[in-house]
Amino acid sequence: MISLVLMWMRDFLYIRGGKKMIIVLKQKVSDEDLKRVVNKVEKFGLTAHVSQGEETTIVGLVGDVTKVDSKQIEVDEAVERVMHVSEPYKLANRAFHPDDSIIDVSGVKVGGDHLALIAGPCSVESKEQVIEIAKAAKAAGANMLRGGAFKPRTSPYAFQGMGTEGLDILVAAKEVTGLPIVSELMSAEYIDEFNAKVDLVQIGARNMQNFDLLKEVGRRCTKP
Repeated sequence: MISLVLMWMRDFLYIRGGKKMIIVLKQKVSDEDLKRVVNKVEKFGLTAHVSQGEETTIVGLVGDVTKVDSKQIEVDEAVERVMHVSEPYKLANRAFHPDDSIIDVSGVKVGGDHLALIAGPCSVESKEQVIEIAKAAKAAGANMLRGGAFKPRTSPYAFQGMGTEGLDILVAAKEVTGLPIVSELMSAEYIDEFNAKVDLVQIGARNMQNFDLLKEVGRRCTKP
């Protein structure tokens, strides 16, 4: 999931020039209606990104929308309205996402009315430590296990975490408790390792400004 979200960010936020456009479809449109509208968008040489909620479906147009004759789209019986959007933040814009985003983390729902409780040690230090904490967290009601295998420290001389060995310890704790694993990704070189071992990828506050990392995660990460 995190891969899909970041690809949306890459496609929408890096469009330069021209207008942005979205198509709001009528409530509970059929798959045939949606396919027809998407085909119209693609005939203009654009890409259609579809966001489907329980009742509302929105199609975001990616590309040079100056080619689009909005009247040709508005006359479609499945279309509620066509909107020109000036805000750059499409991912956080309710115009594009009227319904709450809900992701599935190995069977645990996150978002909407679902309460996700994530607990665990700040730093993975030993197998015994993590398994003991994982058992206690599960008994207390947590439904995911978080542990830092790679640690962003202020000082380069401080403990930097156990690295890939720490991920293996988290996997062992998951085998004992069944709790999905959450851990922070610090570098693109470990994306494949995280794809293989982690259920939910954490991007820390510092790395939210690390755009090279975020773009690599968007391209290569297969986990939410």
